[in-house]
Amino acid sequence: MENKLFNETRLIERKNNFSGYRFCPLCSHELEKHVLDGKTRLKCSNSLCDFIYYHNPVPAAGAIVIKDSKILLVKRAVPPRKGWWCFPAGFMEWSENPSITAVREVEEETGLKIKLESLFEIYSGEDDPRTNALLILYVASVIDGQLKAGDDADEAIFFDFNKIPQNIAFISHRQALKDYQERFLNKT
Repeated sequence: MENKLFNETRLIERKNNFSGYRFCPLCSHELEKHVLDGKTRLKCSNSLCDFIYYHNPVPAAGAIVIKDSKILLVKRAVPPRKGWWCFPAGFMEWSENPSITAVREVEEETGLKIKLESLFEIYSGEDDPRTNALLILYVASVIDGQLKAGDDADEAIFFDFNKIPQNIAFISHRQALKDYQERFLNKT
């Protein structure tokens, strides 16, 4: 456990230090910290190069899948937070748009084909030790497939809302669960 904690701590330190970038990807000169636009950014030290590294979040997408009044969660098979629960979701590939990412991730992690019903919400996730994510979540329904954990999920289960596990992996996923319950289940 100590070694895993140490690795996660190292990842967080790296993430918070411009993801470890030290050299310009255009000309290989060293990057230097400068205050630009009121923020500390990395800028190429070569006066002939205009490269600036913007430390932006990574887009991710997933789905809140509801079936028979139950919500689909997957148990993470890989770090970070291995063994914890989350929505089926993942980082966008270079050529994808968020809706394609959400559909792909759900099928890879659960074996289910889904139909996106609507955009649910967009969250900023800062507690992943690898990177900060911009999580785009959709509400979806199942249209085909057999529920079976796959890819980076150990388990895929539809939970009653009153039996959702306590160990939800990321703050943005916990917030989305709370938001979903407030918007759709606690209506008066």
